[in-house]
Amino acid sequence: MEYTVQKLSQMAGISTRTLRYYDEIGILKPARINSSKYRIYGQAEVDRLQQIMLYREMGVNLDTIQDILGAKSFDEMEALREHLIKLLAQRKQIDLLINNVEKTIESREGRRNMKDNEKFEGFKKKLVEENEDKYGREIREKYGDDTVNASNAKMMNMTKDQYEAFEKLGQEVLDTLEAAFATGDPAGELGQKTADLHRQWLSYTWGSYSKEAHAGLAQMYVDDERFTAFYDKKKPGMAVFLRDAILKYTEA
Repeated sequence: MEYTVQKLSQMAGISTRTLRYYDEIGILKPARINSSKYRIYGQAEVDRLQQIMLYREMGVNLDTIQDILGAKSFDEMEALREHLIKLLAQRKQIDLLINNVEKTIESREGRRNMKDNEKFEGFKKKLVEENEDKYGREIREKYGDDTVNASNAKMMNMTKDQYEAFEKLGQEVLDTLEAAFATGDPAGELGQKTADLHRQWLSYTWGSYSKEAHAGLAQMYVDDERFTAFYDKKKPGMAVFLRDAILKYTEA
């Protein structure tokens, strides 16, 4: 079946302007232009638009989507399976938050006693699952399933105060890192303070601390572009600086 811009926009629930823009940037070209100069879309374009909208719903920008769909290795069925896995994970997270709100309402109304750590279950679970999704395979290969499972369990068992302190300390690490980076000296006072704060932050989720593991994690921040992108978000080179500061710290 074929569709004009108007019909496809109505079926997909997006504007005709969006479809024309997708044509302009080359991410979704029509199958053909008819004698009346109308864009005509076929089944392949409908399927491609579905993929675009699924990626957009997950927060992926258009440039990245274009690279993904344009890659020779792109497998539509594999992409759909990945979409399904991520959507199921999102549904699970929403269910957790719904359950959390329902418990909170019952607690406020005096119908149940809600422990402090229960109030943060949904948020902690999301953090654990996001970390597993992004870095789980590499971390498990490096440190083993038992270590990672113990770390996840420690996160889930945090009290309200511990969780708030963990979040606050994580931000302090980033703020101190930025100030230390400006000095240009990983071995300096601020650089070593950053490394020590990072050790304290890790201790909230690590069962036991070792200098070797800390140094290995620091190296991963440089070797894995996802970690590098996180620490280089404000200024390029901060991941390498943090690695160097931690290596100096663990040598001491």
